[in-house]
Amino acid sequence: QVQIVESGGGLVQPGGSLRLSCVASGIIGSIYSMAWYRGTQENQRELVASRWTGGIIESAESVKGRLTLSGDNDKNTMYLQLNSLKPDDTAVYYCNVVVTNEGAVSDYWGQGTQVTVSS
Repeated sequence: QVQIVESGGGLVQPGGSLRLSCVASGIIGSIYSMAWYRGTQENQRELVASRWTGGIIESAESVKGRLTLSGDNDKNTMYLQLNSLKPDDTAVYYCNVVVTNEGAVSDYWGQGTQVTVSS
């Protein structure tokens, strides 16, 4: 059974930093991408940053210059370091994992971790 577990959220003051972790377990096949999304006020999820096979990374304009995305492929783990946090960064952050296995593609979501930026 695939499990996606996020951690590292919490309350941070404006200007502070956070490091979120995502661990994927029970994976059968190969991880094609891992990504961070966050919930919006319109009850949707917007992409924060994603890391694809081959090391390609893309990120939203709103976080460019403030984030570092890294990972450990052997441990199916991804980290998001977000600096200079703003109140607008307040959201539930979700980890998404896309897996390929014998031609089939599946994606999985974690339960999310709350990030609150407030003084």
